Order: sequence, then C-alpha cells, then structure tokens
Amino acid sequence: MIRKEFITCSPEETILFAEKFAKLLRAGDVIAYAGDLGAGKTTFTRGLAAGLGIKDLVTSPTFALVHVYGQPPLQLCHFDMYRIIDETELETTGFYDYDLTESIFVIEWSENIRNALPENAIFLTLERIHDEERRIILEIQESERFEDFRP
Repeated sequence: MIRKEFITCSPEETILFAEKFAKLLRAGDVIAYAGDLGAGKTTFTRGLAAGLGIKDLVTSPTFALVHVYGQPPLQLCHFDMYRIIDETELETTGFYDYDLTESIFVIEWSENIRNALPENAIFLTLERIHDEERRIILEIQESERFEDFRP
C-alpha cells in the first residue's frame, strides 16, 4: 500500500491537485473520501471533474445522494453517504444501479459503507488545517499506477 500526504493552501490549489490526480484515474476506480464537513471533498471533486474534461457544474450531493457528471464511456458518480447508517441501506439508495465499468465513483462519508467498498478502493482523507489549508492523505493499494504521483 502507498500512503502519501500533501498540503494545499487554497481551494484553487486543491482543485489543481485533483485535476492532476484525475489524469491517473480510469473507469472502475472508487475513491473513498473521509473528512469533516467543510474539509474540501466537493472542492476536490470539482478538480477531478475538470481533470477528466467534464464541464458540468459540480455541487454537493447531500440531498440527492448522487450526482452523475459526464457521459459514458467515462462518468463521474459523486455519492454522499452521510445519511446512510451502514452498507445494508445501500440497496435503497440506488447505489448498485450505477455502472462502475463506465464510471469513476467518488464517495463522501465512505466510512458509513466501508464493508461495501471494493478491495482496491483509493482512500482519500481531507483534513482542514487552517482556513484554506488542507492536508490530503492518499492511501492506495495499487502501487504501480500511483507511485510516482506528484501534484
């Protein structure tokens, strides 16, 4: 497993970081976010979308549970599991209706469905250090594709 830590000093820097990270992603990837409210999870997702060439407006899926950006053959499915107590509730959310073979999943509050995440999920923690400063921690099983990543 690879574990890397980075610091960004503004929302714009977090977006640029995510844009560069997006270049390494492919359909079937699942990014499991952890981080408190306001940590920058949706901001990071904006950067991922931009890095994937998706021009859609990215907003928090808190009330909708999921927002889908882009079109097949590569979509970005942005889930919010804040209200989900555990993975047994996933069936009622429509989570399993989305095609991971044509998508990248990003999942906010992923700790609520930890047992339903694939073994090769990419764990990304965002921590608020100061007003705009964030610590980004990446934990990745697959080392080859990501080992040389530098924002």
